[in-house]
Amino acid sequence: MYTDNTINHTDQLLVKIADYALHKEIKDEKAFEAARLVLMDSLGCGMLALRYPECVKHLGPIVPGTIVPHGSRVPGTQFELDPVHAAFNISCMIRWLDFSDTWLAAEWGHPSDNLGGILAVADYSSRKRILEGKEPIKINQILQAIIKAHEIQGMLALENSLNRVGLDHVLFVKVASTAVVTTMLGGTKDEVINAMSNAWIDNSSLRTYRHAPNTGSRKSWAAGDATSRAVRFAFMAINGEMGYKTALSAPNWGFQDVLFGGKELKISQELDCYVINNILFKIAYPAEFHAQTALECALELHNQVANRLEEIDTITISTHESALRIIDKTGPLFNPADRDHCIQYIAAIGLIFGEMTSDHYEEDMAQDSRIDRLREKMIVVEDSQYSNDYLNPHKRSIANAIEVSFKDGTKTEKVEQEYPIGHPRRRTEGLPLLLEKFKNNLQTRFPAKRTKDIYELCQDSKVLNSTNVNDFMEMLII
Repeated sequence: MYTDNTINHTDQLLVKIADYALHKEIKDEKAFEAARLVLMDSLGCGMLALRYPECVKHLGPIVPGTIVPHGSRVPGTQFELDPVHAAFNISCMIRWLDFSDTWLAAEWGHPSDNLGGILAVADYSSRKRILEGKEPIKINQILQAIIKAHEIQGMLALENSLNRVGLDHVLFVKVASTAVVTTMLGGTKDEVINAMSNAWIDNSSLRTYRHAPNTGSRKSWAAGDATSRAVRFAFMAINGEMGYKTALSAPNWGFQDVLFGGKELKISQELDCYVINNILFKIAYPAEFHAQTALECALELHNQVANRLEEIDTITISTHESALRIIDKTGPLFNPADRDHCIQYIAAIGLIFGEMTSDHYEEDMAQDSRIDRLREKMIVVEDSQYSNDYLNPHKRSIANAIEVSFKDGTKTEKVEQEYPIGHPRRRTEGLPLLLEKFKNNLQTRFPAKRTKDIYELCQDSKVLNSTNVNDFMEMLII
């Protein structure tokens, strides 16, 4: 096979992302406010996850008992780790319960996944700077890193569908985290590009672990794996490791030809703060985001059907194409990861119990025979208008509707919800609930006084912005 070894340009996508990560000055106050909410919500989700042994078993040093002096702290624990493995720990916690923020586009994902790398590198760098007699990093710099990581991942996701070729969205996490944390470590433009090129080359997870018949808990630690690889590549690059200029576009051997069907990766609008300003929060329910409005519909119908479950003939769920593709699932469900990615299971929980918590996915709850009996009566159909509005940049809805028909020929009204409680269009309604969620999650891990101190600091944006990262992380150690 002929190969041209004279190509010497650098893929423009790598250049574009590096320039943004290094040089873009974020001035939008709304974006910083959203980033503050992301920081709080992500940390709260991590604290809640520490109640679950299946999450906790992944945390701590790889070799038990290892302590890294002046390393990165893992919130809610006493672990002090190297930044690479601390990134794994933190992102694993944040993502474990599928309760953190979400971005829906041609590709789906959770930009809060990047927090593992950002927090680990910021804490390590801040403590290192103090040892060197320099000023530590401030929380304001973390918020800027959050905005940029969200933007890189979200803009890549806007038009480039990894799921269409069977790849998992955490690749975009790896790329976004790599660009941002290399910048945080003081990397030059060439070093940011070199690190990112290795992130793209680093292969891509198959998303089979998100789908039947292989749905499993890897989806809860895949983000940790991605951010930890990002931190590793960042350190390698600033230590002089080379990069690969055409990692994306090289004929035959580049990412686009090997793994993306020969299509060109695109970012078609200027990188700024669009994603953080339009991020979706999972405020009330730990359910896969395409099913959030279906759950809201089920909860609205609960009082009408809870006492008539045996009289139900059919339950029709009208949804959008993306939901059909990833969470329309029949047959046995084998674990919590299987259940929280099943629109039928989520709707059944809402109809039966009138609530949804992370515990509803656990084995004890799943043994309730009423759940599977309702699932067997469900018909999931696509509403083409919902699918169109899902992709419409002026709407970005995530619509679902539920109608329950009874054996006597009667039926409920068709309950429809276009936008979930965490959507930007419902931000005013959702904000008090988001803050309550944060406080409640802190209370699962910290005593009352510490909870109060953390919560009040996070409410005062001016004081929070000027807080040293190392001092903030110290507050989060149990």
